[in-house]
Amino acid sequence: MQAFLLVGLGGALGAMGRYGVGIVVGRMHNSPFPLGTLTVNILGSLLMGLLVGFLARFTPPGQAETRLLVAVGMLGGFTTFSSYSLDVMTLIERGEAGMAISYALGSILIGVLALFIGLFVARIGA
Repeated sequence: MQAFLLVGLGGALGAMGRYGVGIVVGRMHNSPFPLGTLTVNILGSLLMGLLVGFLARFTPPGQAETRLLVAVGMLGGFTTFSSYSLDVMTLIERGEAGMAISYALGSILIGVLALFIGLFVARIGA
């Protein structure tokens, strides 16, 4: 139960952070390009790398709780792209470059295709 609360609290904070960054970037750059989302994805990936690297290097007490609150919750709520980036890097570090490429491309291509299908199905009923 504690794990769910940590993830939930972190997720709420991360989602609010994502929304805030989107507003700030949107006000600074009025453009049709999704710069807010790009900013969140890059920042989230950087923060995930820093966090995972720090936790692996120092192994502080409460590491499991920190991962749940910050990595899964906050950064997951901020952007799941950070988890995706970590998954790709983990596969590469394990010597599974082909699997990493398949996962990276598959996630993007199949994800966009799934969104297209969802929109298409929803619009048929409209």
